[in-house]
Amino acid sequence: MKMNIQTMISGWINASNAFDTEKYLQYYSPDAVLDDPSVGRKFKGHPGIREYFENYFIGYRTHTTQVNLLISDEETAHLEVEFTGDFSEGNIGGTFDFKFTAGKIVFVKADLVHYP
Repeated sequence: MKMNIQTMISGWINASNAFDTEKYLQYYSPDAVLDDPSVGRKFKGHPGIREYFENYFIGYRTHTTQVNLLISDEETAHLEVEFTGDFSEGNIGGTFDFKFTAGKIVFVKADLVHYP
């Protein structure tokens, strides 16, 4: 069965916006890596990704809105988002570059986009 990337990304965003850590982690392979240069770290596996999610999403009450999704193929996608939350900017853009295998996120590079 072919994975629907748009449906998966929508569910992933919904889990994030609901601050549902367990559901959020279900979208990731157990050995996935999340690389976020904006915080200067790579988060490895479910324990690392849990730490990232709890610190930067739950901790700042971050709400994510999809702006644009470019699906390259069945394994890669680029997502542009807007974040709002309890952080100094209040509203900031972001990107996620995904790599999928077997219906799970195996790698994602997350970054912030600073508006001029």
